[in-house]
Amino acid sequence: MALEDFFSNFHLLIRWFHILSGICWIGLLYFFNFVNIPLQGSLDDATKKLVNPQLMPRALWWFRWAAMSTFLMGWILFTLKYMYTPGQGFGPTSLFSTESGLTARAVWILMGMLFGSTMWFNVWFVIWPSQKKILSGQFSGDALTALRTRAAKASRVNTFLSGPMLFGMIGAPNYGAVNAVTLLVYIAIAMIVVKLAYTYSLKVGVKK
Repeated sequence: MALEDFFSNFHLLIRWFHILSGICWIGLLYFFNFVNIPLQGSLDDATKKLVNPQLMPRALWWFRWAAMSTFLMGWILFTLKYMYTPGQGFGPTSLFSTESGLTARAVWILMGMLFGSTMWFNVWFVIWPSQKKILSGQFSGDALTALRTRAAKASRVNTFLSGPMLFGMIGAPNYGAVNAVTLLVYIAIAMIVVKLAYTYSLKVGVKK
């Protein structure tokens, strides 16, 4: 028997959009960092001028709007889950806090949201503005290098943040406990995995 109340069905729909958008966003983030960066290093200028005007605008459109959709759906989902009780209205639910303070679940989700919101900010206010200037073709020399460096650094930061962000999202409903050591350990594990992915990305697919 299906649930017939609006809240449950709306909640499921928002969660679906949040996850779908996140797959698109993080998938493109990993494409840029683990596939495209090594590829760009192997292309000569003539090939870049042929390929990038076709590739980058399309990829960046999906990238930035997937980031926006993930961000907005995430905040709506947070409100539905932690700040709203059907029949009672808005306010912190028992999943978010009790008489003892923040729940372990709230700590996990807030960690994930902090990293995710930082990533969204980098996409819309660092990476995309820099890439838009690069794609305009109006910059060259040191100015162009500075733009590329700025965008690349922000993208790299986002890649490293994506690991602990995901731990925060899945830790909230699945782990059930938290302390500073646990958070630091999982953040470290995520950072190490991303670092290994960067190292391996320079080798994979290279003909020998």
